[in-house]
Amino acid sequence: MGTAERLAASEDGAATHSTVRQQQAQYRTLWIEEPAKRYRMPDPVRTSAVRSVIIIAVTLMLAMVAFFCTMAESWLAFPMVISSVVSTVVATWSAVDVLVTRQVWNQRYGVVSEPSSTARTLRRERRAARRQQRAAEREQERIRRRGGQAGQLTHP
Repeated sequence: MGTAERLAASEDGAATHSTVRQQQAQYRTLWIEEPAKRYRMPDPVRTSAVRSVIIIAVTLMLAMVAFFCTMAESWLAFPMVISSVVSTVVATWSAVDVLVTRQVWNQRYGVVSEPSSTARTLRRERRAARRQQRAAEREQERIRRRGGQAGQLTHP
C-alpha cells in the first residue's frame, strides 16, 4: 500500500480503502519572491557595463592568444601583443566609462532629498511662526477695515 491510501476497518469488519489527501494549506512553492535589496541599474549605466564586460572579455582572449603565439614562436605573436596592449587601454577606458556614466546619472536623476529630523523640526517651527504672523496681520487688517483701534471695545 502507498502512503496516500490506508486500509480502514469498519465496525462490521469489512475493509474499506480511503484516500488520505494532504491539505492544500501546506502547499509550498518552489521559491519565494523577495523584494530586491538593490534596485536595477539605470539603462545608460547598464548599457555601458555590458559594453565594458564584452570589451574586457575580448581583451582577455586577445591576451591569451598573444601568450600562446609567443610560446609557439609564431609570426602572429608581435601583432597579437600590440593588439592586446591597445585593447587593454580600451578596456580600462570602458571600465572608467561605467563609473563616469553612473556618477553622471546619479547627479542628474538619482538625488533623493530626505531631510533630517532636525531640519524637519526647524521647518515646522518656521512654518508655525509664519502662520502666527499671518494670523496677526489678518487680525490687524480686519481691525483697520472696521475703522477701529486696537483695544477699543465699543464703537462711538
